[in-house]
Amino acid sequence: PETGRLALYLLGLRATCPPPEPSPQRSLVTWLKYYLEEDWAGSRRHGHPLTSYYQYSLGVLALCVYHKRVREEVIRRLLVAQHHGTMGHAGGSAVDTEAVAALAFACLERERLVGAGLAEELRAATRGARRRMAEVQGEDGFIGNVYSTPWALQVFIATNTCRTQPAYGRAMAALLEHLDAFTTAATMAQALPALHGRSYLDIASMRCQEELDTLTPMSPEPLPEVPGNVTVQLVVECPEPRCPQRRLYNQPVPAPAGASLLDVLRAAAAQGPHNFTFDTQETPQGPFLLRVLGLEARQRDRTYWQLLTAPNTSLDMGVADYRPRDGETIILRLSEW
Repeated sequence: PETGRLALYLLGLRATCPPPEPSPQRSLVTWLKYYLEEDWAGSRRHGHPLTSYYQYSLGVLALCVYHKRVREEVIRRLLVAQHHGTMGHAGGSAVDTEAVAALAFACLERERLVGAGLAEELRAATRGARRRMAEVQGEDGFIGNVYSTPWALQVFIATNTCRTQPAYGRAMAALLEHLDAFTTAATMAQALPALHGRSYLDIASMRCQEELDTLTPMSPEPLPEVPGNVTVQLVVECPEPRCPQRRLYNQPVPAPAGASLLDVLRAAAAQGPHNFTFDTQETPQGPFLLRVLGLEARQRDRTYWQLLTAPNTSLDMGVADYRPRDGETIILRLSEW
């Protein structure tokens, strides 16, 4: 597992108040420390973590929630990245990454896992992150996009600034109006704490003996079928000089009404004679578009397949969640972050 996935698993494990059998958890925490050190080594060699600053921040946050110290050099990599504004990627929002980093900073300070001098730097960095989140809030109330907004709300909650920050109320109102966007366990896990006025930092101080076992299994209802069909114009772009022709694919793709973008890609692969191919990789947030027409998005090259609706609007949802409209043009663009 990568740093971020293991960190999320450990946060979830602690939040469920598992039986007092520390050995398995201790082993997982040790593995997380190992993966974080690997990420830090990549940052030292390449100027950025081997995974991403998002996963790197999640690792620091999870270790802090487990009351584990992190070497100062590892923390300072995050401070430097935040100071230079290098946490985001091209065409995307850095709000979620900076919010997770701010939560990690707030946790390290609250749990007193750093010295007084570094704690003051972390306080200043958290204040700066909070200020920037308020500044980038859109007219729709979102801070970044619908999925990064819960992370920003958690920062306001963790730093006790909900009542003094007008951006908080507007963001919460926007979130309540778009709860249908949260369809995977991972995205729900980001939104639910904020909706209950909590942050991931609260996991560190949970008293499991006082927690009631109120969890009950539920079966999700299947989505209703929508009659008819839609036609989506599917475009694949790759930048020069890697792809001299730049536009590699541009074809209409018929699909059932209500189909997801993933269904549209499958329909494109099934129709001939244009030889459309793609591969996905399963992640906690759902399928991640890994390869299109044989071109792979590589972590070491800092490339990813950006999803856009024409002419140049990034999609907030993944391939399994977004449902294109009839006549819409969807662009798959190999981009750098």
